[in-house]
Amino acid sequence: MRNFVQAGCNLDLTAPRALASGEGFIVGALFAVASTTAASGAVVVGVTEGVFTLPKKTAAVIAAGGRVSWDNTNHQCDAPGAGLYPIGVAVAAAGNGAATVTVRLDGVSTAAAA
Repeated sequence: MRNFVQAGCNLDLTAPRALASGEGFIVGALFAVASTTAASGAVVVGVTEGVFTLPKKTAAVIAAGGRVSWDNTNHQCDAPGAGLYPIGVAVAAAGNGAATVTVRLDGVSTAAAA
């Protein structure tokens, strides 16, 4: 195909803040995980598909197969709610007190829930 550009799993994006490798971030309507460390404003390869262990609000309770959202203010996952960005589904339960959740990213555009 002459019009094919790339698979789209790994995209060159502008880091919205200083990022460490493995940190989640949002650019517009796209959630990604930084593949490397990057300074704010630098180009970083963002991974938009796959399964990642990400930081979670410790009080959040997320069941295996439950929807996972991103809190773009505190830079962590949470259960779905107003102002949070849907990003994927938990592949394992992450209960109250757990600091992380393992998430299968949707790889689709997102917007903050009303």
